[in-house]
Parts: sequence; C-alpha cells; structure tokens
Amino acid sequence: MNNSLSTLPPFDWKVMDGTHAQLVLRGRIDVYALGGTWTAVRQNQDAWLGQTAGQKTLSVDASQVEYLDGAGVAFLIDLQATQQNSGSTFALTGLDKRYLPLLQQFDPIGKLFPVATPKPKEGFVVAVGRASSLFLKDVASIITFAGHVTADLVWALLHPRQVRWGDFVNAAFQAGVAALPIVGLVAFLIGVILSFQSAIGMQKFGAITFVGPIVALGIFRELGPLITAILLAGRSSAAFAAEIGTMTVNSEVDALVTGGLSPVRFLVVPRVLAGILVAPILTLYADIVSVFASSLTMVAYGVPLVNFYDGVLNTVDLEDVFSGLTKSVLFGIVIAAVGCMRGMQTGTGAAAVGISATRAVVSSIVMIVLVDGVFAYISYKTDF
Repeated sequence: MNNSLSTLPPFDWKVMDGTHAQLVLRGRIDVYALGGTWTAVRQNQDAWLGQTAGQKTLSVDASQVEYLDGAGVAFLIDLQATQQNSGSTFALTGLDKRYLPLLQQFDPIGKLFPVATPKPKEGFVVAVGRASSLFLKDVASIITFAGHVTADLVWALLHPRQVRWGDFVNAAFQAGVAALPIVGLVAFLIGVILSFQSAIGMQKFGAITFVGPIVALGIFRELGPLITAILLAGRSSAAFAAEIGTMTVNSEVDALVTGGLSPVRFLVVPRVLAGILVAPILTLYADIVSVFASSLTMVAYGVPLVNFYDGVLNTVDLEDVFSGLTKSVLFGIVIAAVGCMRGMQTGTGAAAVGISATRAVVSSIVMIVLVDGVFAYISYKTDF
C-alpha cells in the first residue's frame, strides 16, 4: 500500500467551470472508505447539477485508486446513473485494467436502471375481443373438465375399491364436520332475521301466524341449500384449490401424470364424492337450525310454539325438503369440481395459489347461481 496516498483524503471534488467538474479518487475505495465519502460526493454532485441547466460532464480520475471492491463499483455506478438521469455525461479515466471486468460485469445502467417500456394501448374492440376469447377458453375448459369428472365418477361406481377413500374421509371431515359451527351460526341468524323482517310486514295485516310456514317453506326449498352452498364455496372450494394448486406448483401433479396415474381419479374424484355426501347433510342441518331460530322469533311475537309447528307441517311437504336436498347435491358437485379444476389450472409461484383460490370461490358462486336458475326452471316445469 502507498502510505503517502493513504494519508490523503479519499477524494477531491473540483468544479472546473459551469459545465465541467472533476472528481479525483485515491487510495482504497471500499466499503470502509465510502462510509463518509459517498454521501459527501453525491451532495456535491447534486448541488452542481442543480445550479444551471444544460449538459454537464463529470470526469472521474481513478488513476490513484489502489483498491476497488463491490461497494466502490456501486459508488461509480451511482455517479454514472445520476449523470445520465440528468441528461449529462460521465467519464471515467485511469482505472486499473484489473477492475474494468468487475465494473462491466454489472452493466450498471442496463441492469440496475432498466428503461421502462410502456405497454401498448389497446382499443375498446381489442379489449372486448381479448376478454371474450378468454371467457370462451374458460368455458371450454370447464366443459372438458366436467366431461373428465363425469367419466371418472362412473369409473368410481364401477371400481369402488380403487377409490382413495382415505382422501374422501379427510375431505368430508374438513368440508363437513369443520363447517358445522359456521353453517349453524349463519343459518340461525338467517332464520331470525328472515322471520323478524317478515313479521314486521305481516303483523300489519294480522297474518303473523303465516310467517312461520312461509319462512320455513323458503328455507327448505331455497335459502337452506343456497346459504350452505355459498359457505361451502368460501371454505371448501378455496381449500381444494389451494391444496391442489400447491401440488401443481410443486410439480406433484406432473409427477402423477409421469407415473401413469390420472390426476382426476387420484385427486378430484375423492373430493367430489365428499362434496356429494357433505352438501345435503349440511343443508338439512342448516334447514333445521333456521326453522328452530324462526320458531324462537315467532314465540317472541306471541305465536305459540304448537301453532308454529302445525303451520310448518301443514305447509312444507317432503317434496319441498327433497327438492332442496337434490339441489344441494348438485351444488356439492359443482363446488368440489370447480375448486379442484382451479387448483389444477394454477400457474407458477406462491401468488398463483392465492389467485387460484380466489378464482375457485368466484367461479363456484357463479356456477351455483347458474345451477340454481336451471333447477328453478325445471322445478317450475315439473312441479318438483
């Protein structure tokens, strides 16, 4: 080390004229020397660039530099970027050749400060066409996946011993037993709120005794299955998508295909069978809780409990109960299948799993509404 240089300040900043400044570096330009040097040089540079407008040139004389580490390279890159961002020029002279590959390796401006490329603007027609194309592709993928699931459910009926019943039990427990508290709470609140709101209007006409039967009929035929399906979509469909999506990200689904196994039979069929079992059971549970909550509300309005249940039994037939349970089975198939499909469509990265879970919930709710509409039309035509 040259002791005569090490005793001098690590830099000299000189403003030659209005458009030219010179920085002389000396000694060891490393992380220790730059602790007090970097800020001082940058303050001088900013003050000099901000004085007058126009192109300015900063010349850096590095002929007296003894040693340059990664911090020194970053320091030179920072000086160069500041000059170029202000429309000025940067000139480095005298740097030992052994440091040039290190400096060029970083490609400072191209890699650390890439120029942002503006996205091309799309017209309205192009945007609508792109959205329509994506929608049609999504519909086609849903139809294709529904065909695979239907075929493999038939296979499961013909080969029940080959179904992964362990996964079925686990999925049924997570989707069914674990959902009992939230389903019961929401069903109870719906029963209370629906009865209370109905009673306010019906009381004006002296028809308070009809509230219970009307609310019970609506719960058994429509609200019970619908509320249960939406809760299942938020819990189980998202859980299935996240679980299978994580397996997709970790290439476990690809490993199944490579091993000659069908991902639909291996992963989807047990979960769809769990949805078929769990959905009607949870729906019947929600129906009972809602009707019980409605009875408590009617008692608060002075309707005897016996009159409430007589009205419900005279109004609600077994056909109404089975209609709601049949609908809930369809909901269970849709929720489980859509959740699994979105999971298998997961892209790469951890964020893709979250996106798949969100898409599973949204798609499940949309499909629930579509199935409900079709079922309502069939019920109207067949009186079921």
